[in-house]
Amino acid sequence: MDEDVRQQQVRVELEGMFINELNSLGNQACDLGLIVGHGYRAGQYEILCRDQVVMLPPNQALTYLRELIEQVKPVDLSKDTKDTE
Repeated sequence: MDEDVRQQQVRVELEGMFINELNSLGNQACDLGLIVGHGYRAGQYEILCRDQVVMLPPNQALTYLRELIEQVKPVDLSKDTKDTE
């Protein structure tokens, strides 16, 4: 029983982290002017664009927002490399 409670707590924590990341990406996309709004609606994640509404399962919405942001703000991999000078 104790193990079941711990597993449930881990699931809840992971879900919370996922929701926070999704919300953060949505806010970043808004700040960049890529979308006009975002949020949960009827078990889906709604992404409001200027000319359309995109409804996706949350895991697909996360990928969609990441890719949307990366189109205008590519990941800078140079931070991970050390200077050889």
